[in-house]
Amino acid sequence: MKRFSFSSLMLVVGLLFIYAPMLILVIYSFNASKLVTVWGGWSIKWYVGLLDNTQLMGSVLRSLEIACYTAIAAVALGTLAAFVLTRITHFKGRTLFGGLVTAPLVMPEVITGLSLLLLFVAMAQMIGWPQERGIVTIWIAHTTFCAAYVAVVVSARLRELDLSIEEAAMDLGARPWKVFFLITIPMIAPSLAAGGMMSFALSLDDLVLASFVSGPGSTTLPMEVFSAVRLGVKPEINAVASLILLAVSLVTFLVWFFSRRAEENRKRAIQLAIEEAAADSWKQPDVRRAQAPQAA
Repeated sequence: MKRFSFSSLMLVVGLLFIYAPMLILVIYSFNASKLVTVWGGWSIKWYVGLLDNTQLMGSVLRSLEIACYTAIAAVALGTLAAFVLTRITHFKGRTLFGGLVTAPLVMPEVITGLSLLLLFVAMAQMIGWPQERGIVTIWIAHTTFCAAYVAVVVSARLRELDLSIEEAAMDLGARPWKVFFLITIPMIAPSLAAGGMMSFALSLDDLVLASFVSGPGSTTLPMEVFSAVRLGVKPEINAVASLILLAVSLVTFLVWFFSRRAEENRKRAIQLAIEEAAADSWKQPDVRRAQAPQAA
């Protein structure tokens, strides 16, 4: 009988520590009682009530919109920054540029939010933009913060790539931009997807930066939840959180499923190519034996 090791015990405890609160949250989202801590039976009325709660649903849609914009912009800027740091090794100010790219990782969000707030106020006074703080300013702040994470993830992947493939393409006449889009981008696609998902999650979860750079009519979901928690957790918040968990779980499963299928297809193609090469190597000696009497 296999013994239950200490590492297995710690794994189970760790998983329970992470996922047990989420499970409790989902269970209490079906609570019929208005008091979150008192169980009043099973009910789905809080999910139905979300349709009438325009303020909460508006903040959810606003947060999802900002998160999508942030993921796209952060992946684009972070990839360019990572490409500069890994491929252009010698240029004046490289150390300063690398420090500026990774600064948001170690900078407290309070300082970053206050700095961006002062920047937006100064820009509004000097050039008249932005006239008011809202979705655009939150998007800029989140992109500034998330691009640093994307740059770190993509840089690690770019350092592991074999440059001979890109050099071979350029030797065959491909231009650098074509090599970048047709060869480099597909090879770093997993890191781009990881950076995009990380940026989406960080933007959807951010509270501090959004609190500094938001304005009237641009309340995000974390801000809405934080303001509601001060007066007591509402059952609708549990329902919204459960729906977000469901959506994230489905997206994660789909990404895992398609990535696994693509990897299996790639391995199958490699195995087929090896078998075809082996079959050709066996056929060549037979052809040579058949041609030898004719030549004699």
